[in-house]
Amino acid sequence: MNSVTVRVPAKVNLQLAVGPLRDDGYHDLVNVFHAVSIFDEVTATAKTGMSVRVEGECADQVPDDDNNLAIQAALALAGHAGRSYGVNLVIRKAIPVAGGMAGGSADAAAALVACNELWGLGLPIEDLLEIAADLGSDVPFALLGGTAVGIGRGERLTPLEVGGRFHWVFALADGGLSTAKVYAECDRMREALGETVAWPRASDPLLAALRRGDAKALGAELVNDLQPAAVMLRRSLARTLDAGREHGALGALVSGSGPTCAFLADSEAHAEELAVSLTATGVARDVITAYGPVSGPTVV
Repeated sequence: MNSVTVRVPAKVNLQLAVGPLRDDGYHDLVNVFHAVSIFDEVTATAKTGMSVRVEGECADQVPDDDNNLAIQAALALAGHAGRSYGVNLVIRKAIPVAGGMAGGSADAAAALVACNELWGLGLPIEDLLEIAADLGSDVPFALLGGTAVGIGRGERLTPLEVGGRFHWVFALADGGLSTAKVYAECDRMREALGETVAWPRASDPLLAALRRGDAKALGAELVNDLQPAAVMLRRSLARTLDAGREHGALGALVSGSGPTCAFLADSEAHAEELAVSLTATGVARDVITAYGPVSGPTVV
């Protein structure tokens, strides 16, 4: 086999609960991940050495060297196997870059699946998840897909039962937001306000809404502890969120560290109507619809 292509979805955080800052600089999180139908594709082709090329919108904002997380994933997999493998990775981007939808983590997960297949390693998902956890907090979920709750840094996952399909509208912003800067702003704001930060826990009403497939109840429970920090760093997000609510979204939140804003609709038709309304307001660079949950990386 000379080439393998893997399709991998974006994610939205239905709940992102951020605990106190730890001594190691991380936060304990409770993160309800939900994979949605916006896909990158990663093609792995056998070659000597490691290289990556990125295509698609905002490709010039993605590293094309060893700083690319997909290359790091391929190197980690080769190291785990104890062999010196080579690969050329071609990443075709549709997931927003630096948009809070884990596009880089998705590409890393796709690279693990593609190289595992290309190199004939046959490693089980448990081994790939172990490698993924060392690459970044969002990479294990990108490898798993579906809907899951993550604890720790978000990397310890439990799949969740979901009672139906949910329809989404995503408002994309110009430029990205640095995850590290958003977390730092969250810490700064909490300290300035003298907040006592509670230990994070999953929302029982949110999990119940997922099990029932109840979009209206889910919309009321969407929450992101990083949202105030993201809005503070990008004030225009407040207007975007307000516009979605004013045009009938069941729920609205910043996805992850932003700046993409996610809006829950009650049907596919409602999502299309909401997308048209948001586009007309001019609050976003682009507006796209999607549904979830969807499966994780798939060889195509």
